[in-house]
Amino acid sequence: MLTIIGENIHIISPKVKAAFEAQDDKFIQGMALKQVKHGAHVLDLNIGPQRKRGVEVMGWIVDAVQAVTDTPLSLDTTNPAAIEAGLKKVKRQAMINSTSADPERLESIMPLAANYNAKVIALTMGKTGIPTTADARVGMAMEVLIPKAMELGIPMSNLYLDPLVLTVNGTQEHAPETLNAVRFFKQLTDPPPMTVVGLSNISNSVPNEGRSLINRTFLVMLMAAGLDAAIADPLDEQQNKFIRIVEGRDTSTGLGNLLVTLYDKTAAMEQLEPSEVDMKDPEQVDVWKTVQILYNKVIYAHSYLRM
Repeated sequence: MLTIIGENIHIISPKVKAAFEAQDDKFIQGMALKQVKHGAHVLDLNIGPQRKRGVEVMGWIVDAVQAVTDTPLSLDTTNPAAIEAGLKKVKRQAMINSTSADPERLESIMPLAANYNAKVIALTMGKTGIPTTADARVGMAMEVLIPKAMELGIPMSNLYLDPLVLTVNGTQEHAPETLNAVRFFKQLTDPPPMTVVGLSNISNSVPNEGRSLINRTFLVMLMAAGLDAAIADPLDEQQNKFIRIVEGRDTSTGLGNLLVTLYDKTAAMEQLEPSEVDMKDPEQVDVWKTVQILYNKVIYAHSYLRM
């Protein structure tokens, strides 16, 4: 089953930022409970860098959320001291979001995962940025991230490799590479490492009304490639519907049949064919057009569904 890490408690939101500054327990607790009600398995607490107040803010928010739910927490900041402050307070196994192949970040974050038996998201990027190919991301995982986890005694079940999703708007050529990276990550060790993505990044800078379709279609393909977890919006009911269809292999509708076919073809490293789509069904046509963008066969434009 896919693990959904609820992304909505994020300092980039003006309302969340204001709640952080005021230490508004009720607002944060309401957001946490709403995400859990809609199926979040883990709650990401993104407090930003918080260089000055990180320890205080992380301690406060962990206490506030744990007062109303026992859902596991993902501690999301680049401040190692703040992460450790959260790890000292969590009641259940936490997730650290995140480390990377950058030596400084690797050495400051990965030992915390080992010392506190936490899960850790490891980004396949170094000081020079995100590699452009699946092979280069896999190489970084194989040569840097996995060896460091093994050195520290972190089991592969606690290591979540993130190939880093980039938006289809201007960088859509990365979508197939991301898909292949997830597929290859699952073949690196026995038992294999876990895999995770920040799903909504695929639709960054896309008009709001078009984001969910791109997110949820890519999610079906990622699940087929071996994705274990997604940092995503659990309040997106259409996305939840796609997950239910694929996990339950519900082919009772035309859309369901198409999504299960897309899943199976992706798992087999094959591509969806036009003959497998009912072109008279607008919902299926929208999925088909979105898949062509994600295959990098058609150039993304905001108006792609109308073309």
